[in-house]
Amino acid sequence: MAEVTLTINGIEVTVPQGTTILQAAEKLGFFIPTFCYDPELTRPGSCRICAVEVEKAKNLTVSCATAAKNGMVVHTDSPAVIESRKTILELLLANHPEDCLTCGRNGDCRLQDYAYMYGVREAGFVGEKHAFEIEDENPFIIRDMNKCILCGKCIRMCDEIQGNNVIDFAYRGFRTKVATSMDTPLSDSNCVFCGNCVAVCPVGALQEKGLRAAARTWEVKKVKTTCPYCGTGCSFELNVKDNRVVGVTSCDGDANGRALCVKGRFGYGFIHHPDRLKQPLIRKDGQLVEATWEEAIGLVAVKLGGIKRENGADALAVLSSARCTNEDNYLLQKLTRVVFGTNNIDHCARL
Repeated sequence: MAEVTLTINGIEVTVPQGTTILQAAEKLGFFIPTFCYDPELTRPGSCRICAVEVEKAKNLTVSCATAAKNGMVVHTDSPAVIESRKTILELLLANHPEDCLTCGRNGDCRLQDYAYMYGVREAGFVGEKHAFEIEDENPFIIRDMNKCILCGKCIRMCDEIQGNNVIDFAYRGFRTKVATSMDTPLSDSNCVFCGNCVAVCPVGALQEKGLRAAARTWEVKKVKTTCPYCGTGCSFELNVKDNRVVGVTSCDGDANGRALCVKGRFGYGFIHHPDRLKQPLIRKDGQLVEATWEEAIGLVAVKLGGIKRENGADALAVLSSARCTNEDNYLLQKLTRVVFGTNNIDHCARL
């Protein structure tokens, strides 16, 4: 593969042809801020926060969408670059709500992080605040377009990864916002509530409703695990607070990247649901009472064995659960077909 050699902040680096300046800088360990860039998505280069100074170039260069070339001399933190980034942050803050202390993304917001990093305390421009209605009628996602910085990552995620094309930019000028067709709520669109848009949002415009209500960002411990709902093997992080699972967030999984389905991302509510049975129940004298697993399994074996002897194997039927692991469901169908001797087994296959 052809390679190119360039110099970044005085250090020479050789990278494969087609590598962007941003990727080359990351290889050397240099940090460049980004809003619209995502390694899994196309590169619009629209937010401009990643701009760097390339010697002999007329203007600052967008590093996320510009390929590195032989002989390039790049400065990622020159005075011109710093001034540009501060100006961009000031412009964004001019239209952004000033509710960081109560925002669910406080402590996990790139706009907040970059403002702190570059010492931007307030907007340097007089701007009008948006007054979009907050959408929270669906059970999964809160959409607050007043906080949206129009990076477009949610749009590209929905289009390029999920393939649903539910949202896009609507209106023009100051009224521009991310919206569904005809600007209807998500629940009235063909959204499947995978929540992948939430995973890539860099600010508080999109938030997972359950997690926002349950804990602040710094209160949770994240435990990486594998989703049990199917055999794909998607990875995600369980957000745990006080030994309770309060949410699911994306991580870089080998099988799924950061993409999840609605079950993987939002199907955790049953874990601590008050109606969930945690001990087997056996009816005694007309009342359901708790029993040991050995007692319950023994009783089931006796009852099912009696039915099979009296009425044949096809008098039995089994319903498995989408909340069990793929392996558990496989074993259950094996038990049904081989031990019970019937093919009467079904699966709800949904939440």
